[in-house]
Amino acid sequence: MLKFALKLDGVASFALGLLTLLIRPEVGMPVAWQVGLGSFCVVYGVGVFFLGTREVPDRRIVLLVIIGNAVWALDSVLTATLGWFPLTGAGVALVLAQGLAVLGFAVLQAVGLRSTAAPSRPLSRSAA
Repeated sequence: MLKFALKLDGVASFALGLLTLLIRPEVGMPVAWQVGLGSFCVVYGVGVFFLGTREVPDRRIVLLVIIGNAVWALDSVLTATLGWFPLTGAGVALVLAQGLAVLGFAVLQAVGLRSTAAPSRPLSRSAA
C-alpha cells in the first residue's frame, strides 16, 4: 500500500502542478505564487513517484513526505480561511479540496509505512 500511495501522490501532484502552470485558473492567487506552487508540485510529484518505485522506499524520506503532506494540508486550511490571498469562491474550494486530498495521501502513506514495519516478536519466556 505504501508504494501505491506514494505513486498516487506523485501522479496527482505532478498533474496538479502541470495544470496550474499551463492553465493558471483565476482563483485569486497572484500569478507568481501559482507559478511557484505549480513548479514545486511538478518537481515534488516526480520525486515522490520515483520514491514509490523503489523496491524498499527509504523510511526516513517517506516520513518527511508524510510530515510535508500534513503541513501542506494544514496550510491549505489556513490559506483558505485566514485571507492570506484574495481567493475567489472557486479558489477557496480548490485550495480546500486539494488540502483534503493531500491529507488523504498522508494518511494512506502513514498506514502503508506502519504496515511495512517489521512485526514485533513477543518476548520469549524461558521455562526456568
